[in-house]
Amino acid sequence: MKEKLRELTRDMWNVPNVLTILRLVLVPVFIVLYMNGQRIAALVVFAVASLTDMLDGRIARKYNLITNFGKLMDPLADKLLVIATLVCHGLAGVFPWAAIVIVACKELLMVLGGLVLLKRGIVVYSNIWGKAAMVSFVAALLLGFFHEQLAAAGWPVDLWVLWISVALALIALGNYAWGALRQLKAKQQEAAEKA
Repeated sequence: MKEKLRELTRDMWNVPNVLTILRLVLVPVFIVLYMNGQRIAALVVFAVASLTDMLDGRIARKYNLITNFGKLMDPLADKLLVIATLVCHGLAGVFPWAAIVIVACKELLMVLGGLVLLKRGIVVYSNIWGKAAMVSFVAALLLGFFHEQLAAAGWPVDLWVLWISVALALIALGNYAWGALRQLKAKQQEAAEKA
């Protein structure tokens, strides 16, 4: 485990990873602002954090700065930002708790599963479904800041997009589980062939 952590942090100091770390730091800032009723400031912090998510991936791909740290921590930062915003919107009565509980359970499963797999030397990285779910969640969460206006107009678009996001997240979970099982089988076969 220590060797895996050393490997993950070996090449972590580059621009995309610093943007990921910044996103992690902005999560508690967002929570404090939102819970203190400073919704506009919280919206700005959320928008900046979401922008760092777009930028870090583009920079990493363009300048070949893709690292193991980024592959693991970028999705984690995304999850923390999404969960924090979902819970804040839930506490404010904007989003239904059913959706929040489903997403929180899915994320908990993924984190625990990721830790178990990491101990076995397996890392399951982000896939297209996870990325689609993240984009969809960002849209739903941004729209959630305007929930009252949308609901008053009879178009609760934020809730529609939220439930689409939940569906995409569950598909992503199934996809990650399938990928993890394939890697586990491959490792078992490899071990059996060596024995």
